[in-house]
Amino acid sequence: MSSAEHSPSAVALAYDGKQAPTVVAKGHGSLAEEIIAAAKAHGVLVHEDPALYQVLQQLELGTQIPPELYVLMAELIAFSWVLQGKFPDNWTNIHQKIDFKT
Repeated sequence: MSSAEHSPSAVALAYDGKQAPTVVAKGHGSLAEEIIAAAKAHGVLVHEDPALYQVLQQLELGTQIPPELYVLMAELIAFSWVLQGKFPDNWTNIHQKIDFKT
């Protein structure tokens, strides 16, 4: 295995809540490290998934994700909201599984 196989890789997506998420940055090595650091510095979820990366890295910058990824991305976005303690205004905790006390 070459050292390139161990260097980080990243694809960054932007989501405006209206259109499908769009590829806004991607890179390997030090560029990937910068992308990841910028995301973390801004409180953006960093999700590690080699299979998803393989699909996303094939997309050109400025390209929206394909419809086949909509459900997966919706789940990741929803999960990141829960991690941040954010819930839609009309959401109800019907299963009482979320403890709102911090």
